[in-house]
Amino acid sequence: MSVVLDLSAFVLVLVATVVLAVMGVRMSRTTSDFFVASRSARPVWNASAISGEYLSAGTFLGLAGLVLLVGSDGFWFPIGYAAGYLLLLLFVAAPLRRSGAYTIPDFVEARLESRTVRRVTSLLVLVIGWLYIVPQLHGASLTLGVVADLPPWVGAVVVAVVVSGIVAAGGMRAITVVQAMHYWVKLSALAIPAVLMLIVLSGREPSSDPVVAFPAELGPVAADPYSTASLMIALLLGTIGLPHVLVRFYTSPDGASARRTTVLVVAMIGLFYAVSGTLGLIARVAAPDLALPGVADTVVLALPARLLPEPLGTIVTAIVVAGAFAAFLATSSGLVVSLAGVISQDLFDGSVRSFRLSAVLCVVAPLIVALLTGPEALVSSVGTVFLVAATSLTPVILLGVWWRGLTARGALAGMLVGALTVGASLIASIALDPQARAAASWIVQPAAWAIPLVVVVIVLVSRWDRRRIPGRAEWYLTRLHLPERSGDPG
Repeated sequence: MSVVLDLSAFVLVLVATVVLAVMGVRMSRTTSDFFVASRSARPVWNASAISGEYLSAGTFLGLAGLVLLVGSDGFWFPIGYAAGYLLLLLFVAAPLRRSGAYTIPDFVEARLESRTVRRVTSLLVLVIGWLYIVPQLHGASLTLGVVADLPPWVGAVVVAVVVSGIVAAGGMRAITVVQAMHYWVKLSALAIPAVLMLIVLSGREPSSDPVVAFPAELGPVAADPYSTASLMIALLLGTIGLPHVLVRFYTSPDGASARRTTVLVVAMIGLFYAVSGTLGLIARVAAPDLALPGVADTVVLALPARLLPEPLGTIVTAIVVAGAFAAFLATSSGLVVSLAGVISQDLFDGSVRSFRLSAVLCVVAPLIVALLTGPEALVSSVGTVFLVAATSLTPVILLGVWWRGLTARGALAGMLVGALTVGASLIASIALDPQARAAASWIVQPAAWAIPLVVVVIVLVSRWDRRRIPGRAEWYLTRLHLPERSGDPG
């Protein structure tokens, strides 16, 4: 019975996703529809869509598992994720909307007047997007494996096929509706069991059992102040460099609308993180035996059956399954639409037809990686993506928006140093044994020194190359920072 309900919930989410996407397809005709939803996404709807794509498998499954493993230390992740949007609100949201760009490479090329920098930016966007898609596919495999004992490849393939199909069919306009729906499905799928389980726990007598000994190894979170601070820097600044987040601001009608959207996003994802973290705390009381690396990510799926009477426990588990697949589909579709825009413009002619082809092509690489690898800690995997974005793209985007002296050579040097530094740190941390890794926190969490290094490189090279400051830099920065005139389409 439980397997039937779980699979029914999974199918229901897929059907609802496809139906809404088909409705969106009817409105998608022009290139602007496919790339930026014709810049017509209003704040509430756009904020729901942004929240839907931002709250990924790492949040839906991984955050509760992380809190189960490490307790209050796990709350640094949602704090960093949510606070990153405050930086977006203050420094990036409105200027990027006023840029008139479709993608991050569009913005970089227009700002620096360099095809070479555009190509490097496009490559980094693809790498970041692919790294982020892989945990979504792993999460789908993990969920179907837990609830229906299906082979690991089934969940990954289903999500990849559905996402590439709906993005190819309707582009940004179609998935905006889908992702907005997914946010409310995900929030409900965690809030309902959280409320019901809190009611059950409130009626229980305090347990006299001895305190369970949780693992001393903290996994992706470390207890020393340096690692915590470095992690927070990566999460705060990494949000600015995520391609599927930034492309959403291009869909707003104007800069003021982009700012209002960002305020709503902070409230929406903050509410979701509060619910997800609460489930992690409930898990420390009701499921301490699942506090094992690789197992803790399944705790959200296991809790309803442990705490709620039948058949309520089975029904609530099916609701959680529905929310989990909404998470995988929403984030994956946002990533695919942002990558498809880049591939379409850089490798093809930027038409609707090439966008559709690109949407299919850009899921191939992450699907292969997901099928060849096993799911690690989901929150840790997503944290790595934020680290790569924070060191390679974020400094260039911030300086591009706020510093007239940025040059193409400075941006190129910074992106290369950032990517190589983080790549070397990740390889070194993998090669270290656990004891050495704990002692070398500056390698495991390099953001605190790597990001300042990248900024220094960009500034020094740009100052050395100051004769090559783009001639239109002053005009372009004025466009980014002056409010739009009434009726200006941007």
